[in-house]
Amino acid sequence: MDRVARLVREIAAADDLGLTLGLVYSDQPAARLEALHDAGRISPLLHAPEIDRDVFARSHTVAMMGVEPIQEALRSGCDVVLAGRASDTALFAALPHMEGADPGLTWHMAKTIECGAACAVPPSANGLLVHLRDDHFDVTTLAEGSRLTPRSVAAHTLYENADPFRVAEPSGTLDTTDATYEAVDERTVRVRGARFVPADGYTNKLEGAALVGYQTVIVGGVRDQVVIKHLPALVPFARKYFADKILDVFGGTVDPADVDIDFRLYGAGAVLAVPEPEPGPARELGVLITVTAPSQETAHAVATFVAHASSHLPIPEYDGLVSTLAYPFSPPETDRGPLYRFTLHHVVTGVTPTELFRTVTEEI
Repeated sequence: MDRVARLVREIAAADDLGLTLGLVYSDQPAARLEALHDAGRISPLLHAPEIDRDVFARSHTVAMMGVEPIQEALRSGCDVVLAGRASDTALFAALPHMEGADPGLTWHMAKTIECGAACAVPPSANGLLVHLRDDHFDVTTLAEGSRLTPRSVAAHTLYENADPFRVAEPSGTLDTTDATYEAVDERTVRVRGARFVPADGYTNKLEGAALVGYQTVIVGGVRDQVVIKHLPALVPFARKYFADKILDVFGGTVDPADVDIDFRLYGAGAVLAVPEPEPGPARELGVLITVTAPSQETAHAVATFVAHASSHLPIPEYDGLVSTLAYPFSPPETDRGPLYRFTLHHVVTGVTPTELFRTVTEEI
């Protein structure tokens, strides 16, 4: 957000615009989250992991704001508001909600346009135009050669939602059960009937990520049917060999348990992660090898001998040293950098709509 703010300042200065800029920060200090946890005010969402208070010190955490912090900045006179983590829909709902528009229509409108013309036919990254009225809204695609249909607009409520009719927000739930969709013309759909059900208590979702390690990847391929036949048995053999090799190369300073070496065989269920519904011999396989270690240097060093050894795995039917994997790049190792994982899927309860967020205003 600070990087975008610098761009706004540069544009305002170049054109002498004289704007009031509002920055709404959503980052959460670990001490605040620890206090909320100790007070029993952090609750898990469905399938959330078990957490202890130490997770906040290990993670970078943001809270997801609703419309209220954005509205507060607008009411204070901000011409431009840059928000940290917010509900996608809140960005579009804040102003009409503040102006008194019907909340059901407002939130449904915001959900419809949050991804631009993703609900158009064909989908695109272009924008949509909405006319929001007292009892309906009209949504129009702006991209040349695209159209909107009642089905394409209605289908967008399925996007990133487990329930196609209920979309949870910090202040309540959008219910589109009784919504109707009517084609006005090829590019415009009229929507009616959604309602917004206020929540019993206000909540803000927490999202956290922690550093797992660093990755180096190797991409290869194989077409030899003999090699393909033996790969399911060769991969466990290779992992055991590499664990021993790590102890040898690093002189015991790196624990093999701290290094993950993952083989994914594309063409043999790597996407499905289960056996193919119509099993059959693959003509060729793409092989993705991912090495994850505590440091980038360790990940790269391990990947160098993993790549070399994986290109000469022992095949019982062949005598001597044979090539098993072919690499499209030389050297085959590519550093991906740091790897993070989600640590939180929880909400903070008993909060006011703005207390977790910090707003800074400036004249530019």
